[in-house]
Amino acid sequence: MYLEEIKTILADVLSLGAAKDTLTEQSALLGSIPELDSMAVVNLIAALEEHFGIVVDDDEISATTFETLGSLNAFVQQKLA
Repeated sequence: MYLEEIKTILADVLSLGAAKDTLTEQSALLGSIPELDSMAVVNLIAALEEHFGIVVDDDEISATTFETLGSLNAFVQQKLA
């Protein structure tokens, strides 16, 4: 539902450029995209909060949330539900 928006935010935060176009719901994120380090995760969460008007608590963040683009999408959908 929000996949394209999340993909755009991810690409902007990580400066992925054209690599954005290769991302799918099954694309692995954490550990697979070198640009996605701990600082980038913080920046990504901030960008998602701002874009979608959500608040993400520290205890809601786990490696599984950032496992794939699909898991991140599911997390955002759950926050917006």
